[in-house]
Amino acid sequence: MNNEKKPTIPEIMKHRMTLSFEVFPPKQDKPLDPLMEVLDKLYTVEPDFISCTYGAGGTNVGRHMEICKSIAESGKTIPISHFTCIGSHREDIKKQMDTCLSLGINHILVLRGDIPEGWEGTRGDFQHASELIGFLREEYGDKFVLSMAAAPEKHIEAATFAEDIAHLKMKQDSGADFITTQLCYDVQGFERWLDKIRKAGIYIPVDVGIMPVLNKNSVIKMCLGTNGCSIPQPLAEMISKHYNDDPEDFRKAGIEYTVKMVYEYMALGVQGLHFYSLNKADAVLEICKDCGLIYRK
Repeated sequence: MNNEKKPTIPEIMKHRMTLSFEVFPPKQDKPLDPLMEVLDKLYTVEPDFISCTYGAGGTNVGRHMEICKSIAESGKTIPISHFTCIGSHREDIKKQMDTCLSLGINHILVLRGDIPEGWEGTRGDFQHASELIGFLREEYGDKFVLSMAAAPEKHIEAATFAEDIAHLKMKQDSGADFITTQLCYDVQGFERWLDKIRKAGIYIPVDVGIMPVLNKNSVIKMCLGTNGCSIPQPLAEMISKHYNDDPEDFRKAGIEYTVKMVYEYMALGVQGLHFYSLNKADAVLEICKDCGLIYRK
């Protein structure tokens, strides 16, 4: 048995840019096999980690843990388990964290989570991710590597950029190890945000979330219907130019756009690229190949 301690994600980021992916579990009544096939394809490029999300209000947590366990057992990469404040109480959190450690899962993306419609607050012991991060640090010391979320264009619930950056600072100071950002198509806006957080004393590594441009309706929905993100002029022009294309032609144009965007992020010196795969391995692997990321090691 190999007991050699493997480097954590922040340790890897000290030496080079990381490559990673996010997947999500299928619904309870759907088979896991298609996602396992996606994971097998993603493993071929030796990602530094793969994160797994779950639904609002903690739905699908069981399948989420199945996937994280499978990633850990594969030995191919580091699994990151999402964990939210929603409905989470101290003793239950400790049980779930102990389970994670027993399964070899020691990297957690700590989130407040999207509050389901009709709920008031998180219905848990913690109202903010910073509180949950602090609790995990107090209870577990350095047994976990903790990632925190950030919205480069400001969280839609924050009144101002200053308020949002203050919350980011609190999460870092509570014990977060690195940042994973929400999707952001506005690279220039991201650069301004990066400068602001560094000036505010937020020094931990930044892993930028990349949402590939594959379908015009998905882009519009994710930006305007879900996350409050902008569609910058170059992307708006690309969508308009290919608006009436068939889906495959739009996908090709979108991949080309995404590749150029990835290059721009790389030029900013980000510590990691985190692709929101939407459980579509072929598209993100094509992007990685076109960017030369497959041959980065």
